[in-house]
Amino acid sequence: MLGRATSLLAEQKKEEEEEVSTNEDLMREHGILKRVLLAYDEIIRRIRSKQDFPPQAVIDGATIIRKFIEEYHEKLEEDHLFPRFRAAGKLVDLVETLLKQHQAGRRITDRVVATAASLKTQDDRNRLATDLEAFNRMYAPHEAREDTVLFPELHKIVSPHEYEAMGEQFESIERKTFGGDGFDIYVDKVEALEKQLGIHDLNQFMPK
Repeated sequence: MLGRATSLLAEQKKEEEEEVSTNEDLMREHGILKRVLLAYDEIIRRIRSKQDFPPQAVIDGATIIRKFIEEYHEKLEEDHLFPRFRAAGKLVDLVETLLKQHQAGRRITDRVVATAASLKTQDDRNRLATDLEAFNRMYAPHEAREDTVLFPELHKIVSPHEYEAMGEQFESIERKTFGGDGFDIYVDKVEALEKQLGIHDLNQFMPK
């Protein structure tokens, strides 16, 4: 009886995981990115107003960007989405711009990590703020364009069967990369980042 109950729970969990479509999976990963951008905004605000902030928050934010966004999420796009759009001759100019922005973002992350390791002067902090501003300015429209233009168009260039198979492939890559549900793992990490900066409580953003 216990074995059957365990089996049913495992089957139910699998069914719940399969309910996440390819596009939904990609877009909720953008939610992780957006929350790091908001953390970066808070760090920028403090630097520009000459307030203290925990340097570890910069390193933690950049690590989330590097490990989850650049090395995983963007790699999925570059290996599995962009080639399909090129082969179909659809949104090719957009794809090339998105790829260039991925590359630019990685260069900025390199600089952010290097600067955050040694924040000795206000000039160091200002340089960090400038890089974070550049990153945020690029990625806010970048993710919005993917969510509203690129991802919806995917349905038009692949069959329903291929679309479903991509979702299963992405799930397999995610579990192999992170040793479990990468999304859940990084939701916890971004929540910890927000708590470091004191921006986790949504009520504080309510207009007065």
